[in-house]
Amino acid sequence: MKRRTLGMASAGLALPIAAPALAQGGPIEISFWHGLPQPLGGLLEGIANQFNESQRRFRIVSSFRGSYPETMVAAIAGFRASSAPHIVQMFEVGTGTMMSAGRAVKPLHELLAETGVSINFDDYLPAVKGYYSLSDGRMMSMPFNSSTAIMFYNKDAFRRAGLNPDQAPATWADIRATATRLKAAGHEMPFTTAWPTWCQVEQLSAIHNTPLATLDNGFGGLSAELAINNPLMLRHLSTLVEMGRENTFRWGGRDGAGDALFANGSAAMIHASSGARARFVRELPGGVANMGVAMLPYYNDVAGAPLNSIIGGASFWAMNRGPNATRSADENRGIAEFFAFLAQARVAAAWHTETGFLPVTKTAFEQVRASGFYTQNPGADIPIQQLLRGGGQMTGNTRGIRLGGFVEIRVIMQEEMERALQGGQTPQQALTNTVTRGNVVLRNFERSNRA
Repeated sequence: MKRRTLGMASAGLALPIAAPALAQGGPIEISFWHGLPQPLGGLLEGIANQFNESQRRFRIVSSFRGSYPETMVAAIAGFRASSAPHIVQMFEVGTGTMMSAGRAVKPLHELLAETGVSINFDDYLPAVKGYYSLSDGRMMSMPFNSSTAIMFYNKDAFRRAGLNPDQAPATWADIRATATRLKAAGHEMPFTTAWPTWCQVEQLSAIHNTPLATLDNGFGGLSAELAINNPLMLRHLSTLVEMGRENTFRWGGRDGAGDALFANGSAAMIHASSGARARFVRELPGGVANMGVAMLPYYNDVAGAPLNSIIGGASFWAMNRGPNATRSADENRGIAEFFAFLAQARVAAAWHTETGFLPVTKTAFEQVRASGFYTQNPGADIPIQQLLRGGGQMTGNTRGIRLGGFVEIRVIMQEEMERALQGGQTPQQALTNTVTRGNVVLRNFERSNRA
């Protein structure tokens, strides 16, 4: 792979972590910038503190740097100023950009080889491992807070509309019929979505085995082009526009803004990250007993559907300090040992049960299942089941997305979707404009990063 410099509480088996004597002058500090707000940020920082307490040589210094895009901008600025953090949390759509970042990043497989620290990545869920690895399986970053998009629904709203609160709509025809019933019963917002491009474009394409972009959604190289101007996406965007006119669907805002509409009881159904579970349990009127969970719906007349959804969330990247500044062997050792700590089954299991993010390893999943957690918390295993839908055999369309500049492309998608939903253009025009504008971003990225 050619890369250029960056321009932009379950019990389980514990992996042994060495605890060498305290370094002279105190522990070696490892800076860690993340993009998780409360309460998730506090839980993440708690894990870093557990690592600090488990040994005396290294100390993780955690710092919240704003949203994922803001954290990425801060990391870029830090690298240029030779003050980049040792570790940065980067959301999944930044993976393509980070893989082309050259000296800015320390590939995980290199970090582990140089430090002698071992992590069993064969234990990781295939959808998780595949997203952050090269084509030959070598890992580039450390998976951690992985999620997928699922459906949450308000059981009380279903009861008031005369719907079965234990039966979620499985297809898009069911979604429209359910939303119509909810509206007739007086519910002002039957359906909304968070992360609109992730849930309504990226996930929808994957579960219908339809390409978002050529070259296996960018995994095949920098010359990929967007492919969302296709019959499936035209059908789906048209469906959302029609539901908007019927007042059965309401645009919840960009990125994760829609989460609040379900959390406060305004929306009866939402497509959102499985990682939103912790917030919904805490804030939804009626609590967890009122929260239904289901897989994303699909068009049941599309051959082969549904297949697996794709992951979201973020991974941890090791960074060099600056263009001409690398890390010491001790610093790299500290980064690697922190990553090995995160790979412990008990850590991954506790993060999953406390937040709703995925148990990223098979061992963690089995520990949680054996504990009875899924029996006590119905629906908590839905994200894992959905990732394995279709037999768990990923295709070039369901592995994930690896497009350079995809953060900017997501903004373009949202802008064009908004215009269509507001009646400013047709769904066809929205898709055509998205492909045209998005391909400009891809070609600019290709020119900047191809050797």
